[in-house]
Amino acid sequence: MQNLAITFQDIFKSSFLDQVTSFSALDMIMALGLALVIGLFIFFVYKKTYTGVMYSASFGVSLMAMTLITTLVILAVTSNVILSLGMVGALSIVRFRTAIKEPMDIAFLFWSIAAGIVLGAGLIPLAVFGSLFIGVIMVLFVNKKSKDNPYLLVVHCKDDSAEQRVTHTVINNVKKYLVKSKSVSQNGIELTVEVRLKEMTAQFVNMIASIEGVNNAVLVSYNGEYLS
Repeated sequence: MQNLAITFQDIFKSSFLDQVTSFSALDMIMALGLALVIGLFIFFVYKKTYTGVMYSASFGVSLMAMTLITTLVILAVTSNVILSLGMVGALSIVRFRTAIKEPMDIAFLFWSIAAGIVLGAGLIPLAVFGSLFIGVIMVLFVNKKSKDNPYLLVVHCKDDSAEQRVTHTVINNVKKYLVKSKSVSQNGIELTVEVRLKEMTAQFVNMIASIEGVNNAVLVSYNGEYLS
């Protein structure tokens, strides 16, 4: 019984107490501190480069939290091989149900996770300089505004003759146009046209609305990704 008790004591000591004493608190503080700094940097870049309709501050904060959490997980995994196997099994059952509305949000999520993994693995120069490089690229390319912004022109016409007059006016007053959709019903014709204006002014839609046979006209700005 004494040998058996000593055996259990040795197992407990080697699997828990030794791991606690051998784990460097300084490494943990440095890794989490750098994860916080890089997470704040990712949050700042996301806020700076956001081009969507409604900015979500909670998503930006989640990017920072994702960097910290991933760093914490990787630190635990690298300190214990057995724990790493259990962590893989536990994380394999996690399912995310939140829909990603903006394509760029996926890039920021992967950036946060990758930064946490690299920091947890101890590759601090790669995490710092890699994040700086990615941030610069994001700011330069995402914030690059096009001067030739597309617009959607939605026109409700009474008949074919009104549609022809609208088409003629569009051809003569825009740089480029593309018919997106056309809907015909008993109430008239609904025409949706992608246009690129010669001048960034709302007078164009007033001109369309004043055409004989046009019930109403709407000009909507979009980035070319909502309709195909």
